Amino acid sequence: MATSRTFITQPVNCISHRLLPAASAAPWTPHVQFQSRPPRREFATVQDGTPEPPKRTKFGGLKDQDRIFQNLYGHHGADLKSAMKYGDWYKTKEIILKGHDWIISEIKASGLRGRGGAGFPAGMKWSFMNVKGWENDTKPRYLVVNADEGEPGTCKDREIMRKDPHKLIEGCLVAGRAMNCTAAYIYIRGEFYHEATVLQRAIQEAYKEGLIGQNACGSGYNFDVFLHRGMGAYVCGEETSLIESLEGKPGKPRLKPPFPAAVGLFGCPSTVANVETVAVAPTICRRGANWFNSFGRERNSGTKLFCISGHVNHPCTVEEEMSIPLKELIEKHCGGVRGGWDNLKAIIPGGSSTPILPKSVCDEQLMDFDALKDSQSGLGTAAVIVMDKSTDVVRAISRLASFYKHESCGQCTPCREGSKWTEQIMQRFERGQARAREIDMLQELTKQVEGHTICALGEAFAWPLQGLVRHFRPELEERVKGYAEKHGGEARAGGWQHDAQKQGLLISPGQ
Repeated sequence: MATSRTFITQPVNCISHRLLPAASAAPWTPHVQFQSRPPRREFATVQDGTPEPPKRTKFGGLKDQDRIFQNLYGHHGADLKSAMKYGDWYKTKEIILKGHDWIISEIKASGLRGRGGAGFPAGMKWSFMNVKGWENDTKPRYLVVNADEGEPGTCKDREIMRKDPHKLIEGCLVAGRAMNCTAAYIYIRGEFYHEATVLQRAIQEAYKEGLIGQNACGSGYNFDVFLHRGMGAYVCGEETSLIESLEGKPGKPRLKPPFPAAVGLFGCPSTVANVETVAVAPTICRRGANWFNSFGRERNSGTKLFCISGHVNHPCTVEEEMSIPLKELIEKHCGGVRGGWDNLKAIIPGGSSTPILPKSVCDEQLMDFDALKDSQSGLGTAAVIVMDKSTDVVRAISRLASFYKHESCGQCTPCREGSKWTEQIMQRFERGQARAREIDMLQELTKQVEGHTICALGEAFAWPLQGLVRHFRPELEERVKGYAEKHGGEARAGGWQHDAQKQGLLISPGQ
């Protein structure tokens, strides 16, 4: 015990619980200095004394002076004079003269991610064109602008072309310089007759003033802009099928590799970029990457055009800060959901190809790439489709399944066959003429398609169905149950009546 007593005199962090004195001994009290000891500094660093500023937790409320698209609501003309009055073509020559490395580094530092749906970092994508030894290649180089806006619910690019066409044309010049392109082709959806007219007029104005063409803006850089009207297939929104259509072939996606940056339009190096991605580039270069990067959460920076449609009081397209809460976006800019927020049933957050989200998820949802990915959906084109409680959500998703079946190019077997099967299954679920076990079959079918097609149309029709099964399975089960109660039995697989065999109809064995 003597040894044990001597051990007690050691500091508290050296004591083992096995060496404490017996319970009869006087209770041990630690010295005061151990209670109030300040945390110990391990090593001196540069950051000592300059703590990081607290990270922002509130987003939204974009100020008017920070909006890139100043004419989104057509308050002034779409002509060159009005565009220059609001900041377009300001110091564009200086931006061009700074060279491709500077422009790409600014776009990378700004954190701009593609606004066409995939969200790939724009600066990185543009840099793929400037591989080592590119200057020795004598072939032309092209920027292809994807203005084939065919995603149901999406209506942002047409607003840019209709109201702010000079932002797009100037963006073509800046992005073209970043990739050392010789020309830009704007592939516009054929149905956009008015937008094509406005855009062509703006291109002619820019040529007349020497802003594009030979010696663009007096910088010594030659750059042409051409407008091409497409035939309006949904699949032509995919970059390689857009290139095929632009070349005069059927709009069917190409196998990759080779990627367009190596072999693209007319076999030359090309990059396909979305209208909004290209249109914001000059403003980022003028105002600085840090300005653009100050909006939104990390990896989701900048401002974004959100197009809100469906059961809201005032459907609109609005420019807002990335990461704005979904509820605030709808309440502030659309006058709220029809019948109040509590009347909300579900929202498709990023165009028809993104999985649907129920109200319980929408209450706290942030509108950016990562937050929506965490909610098993996606930002896509930021086309918010709002559905109130009057919506037949099974019928709505069934309608989308019919759309994707119609728009499949038929090149891939999983997409061609899968889109037809899912359309038929959803039409039967719509009537309730299905079996409960077919819900899991539908889910399995979408998983077999997802990731096994040349382009993303396979995922585009699979994800809405997966979202329906994930969040609204009880509604599908209720349809089946209701049909069984009404007709005296659950339908047999394939849509046959429950008493088909008694009626002498031939049905598959085991049904």
